[in-house]
Amino acid sequence: MSTTSKASQRITALLDDNSFVEIGALVTARATDFNMKPTETPSDGCITGYGVIDGNLVYVYSQDASVMNGSIGEMHAKKIAGLYDLAMKTGAPVIGLIDSAGLRLQEATDALAAFGTIYLKQTMASGVIPQITAILGTCGGGLGLFPTMTDFTFMEEKNAKLFVNAPNALDGNVITKCDSSSAAFQSEECGIVDVVADEAGIFAGIRELVSMLPANNQDTLSFEECTDDLNRSCEEIAGCAGDTSIALSILADNGRFYEIKAGYAKNMVTGFIRLNGVTVGAVANRFEICDEEGKVTEKLGAVLTKKGCEKAADFVNFCDAFGIPVLTLTNVTGYEATLCSEKGIAKAAAKLTYAFANATVPKVNVIIGKAYGTAYVAMNSKAIGADITMAWPDAEIGTMDGKLAAKIMYDGMGADVINEKAAEYEALQLSVTGAARRGYVDQIIDAADTRKYVIGAFEMLFTKSEDRPAKKHGTV
Repeated sequence: MSTTSKASQRITALLDDNSFVEIGALVTARATDFNMKPTETPSDGCITGYGVIDGNLVYVYSQDASVMNGSIGEMHAKKIAGLYDLAMKTGAPVIGLIDSAGLRLQEATDALAAFGTIYLKQTMASGVIPQITAILGTCGGGLGLFPTMTDFTFMEEKNAKLFVNAPNALDGNVITKCDSSSAAFQSEECGIVDVVADEAGIFAGIRELVSMLPANNQDTLSFEECTDDLNRSCEEIAGCAGDTSIALSILADNGRFYEIKAGYAKNMVTGFIRLNGVTVGAVANRFEICDEEGKVTEKLGAVLTKKGCEKAADFVNFCDAFGIPVLTLTNVTGYEATLCSEKGIAKAAAKLTYAFANATVPKVNVIIGKAYGTAYVAMNSKAIGADITMAWPDAEIGTMDGKLAAKIMYDGMGADVINEKAAEYEALQLSVTGAARRGYVDQIIDAADTRKYVIGAFEMLFTKSEDRPAKKHGTV
């Protein structure tokens, strides 16, 4: 492997020291059209091989923009496809470092077929081995499908570009007006990018993510020794019901929460924590964002949104595919009520409901605030398959706010009647005790005891096995 190219330097920065073994170093383009024959294409613009991250086997390809701008042709794609074949045989993740001008025009239909070959390999690997993409330069046109067909996408914050159509090719837009190819746009508006950072931050983030994920969908050995107190009291968590990213950090072993898509659909939190050394996928509603000092910097609605539902559904599907247990912190009052949201909220909520109901991994739900209406049902409720449902003592579970329900049921009555009936409704229909009496809540727990109860539940569910009706796949 060349030690001078940026592509090789990136691999060195990503992997454990001296662990990389290159495959296919002598491969070069064989196309002869458009005077391609005299052109040297070392490694055909793509360095491929394997190495380890914290001792975990991974396969890596890194595109070399110094060779024909890193463009993808027949042999370039053949190397990546071969890497996928090895990864599937051995059950290890594939990490792609993207920096490419896209399709190699000189190879025409051969290049088109090359793209299709990689798409097919990515499809076959989906749900079998983790796929991670880091966009470190240009990723445009058909190459834009590479990261969107993988599980996690990292993007360099300043110079990387991700697009299908360049900003200037969009009617009514120029890049100075709206850079739709930027990391900010792709992470905050599109939700394609999971993590935005500089290159060093990207490599550190990938290393941490790999250490938390199973090597493949059959891996049952992905855990580490827990050095945190399993019975640790979490007194401060009661004050974090608004910003559940903080609540999850408090619950996690050693306070580490690895958030996914932090900049997108902020009222839905997704990410990974470890509980007793085991990786758990976490999904939580959020209605406020706090800074490092605990001050509220942004207020959000405690509702399900189209983007939030889609974000959570994709995450739950990933967890289920790889046998990762799912924890939910529920605090939701309904659905976002805007004309824009109405265009897609029903379908998005259906996807979220389906993802939770279809998942067969251990599922634990903790109701930490309000749980109103079918939005609560969609959030991993017992009705759609949660194995264990817990609630804090002051949680509210029911169809809607008591006063609103009283206004509907006693329309035309005076304020005194409305207030009286609202109080009755809240006592009878919203109390967590009432839900527990009907079997919808298994345990009412003090907020401070959440960590030990959740760990206990997942330990009990460790050997869970659940079948679904025989079918090729669902259609939601």
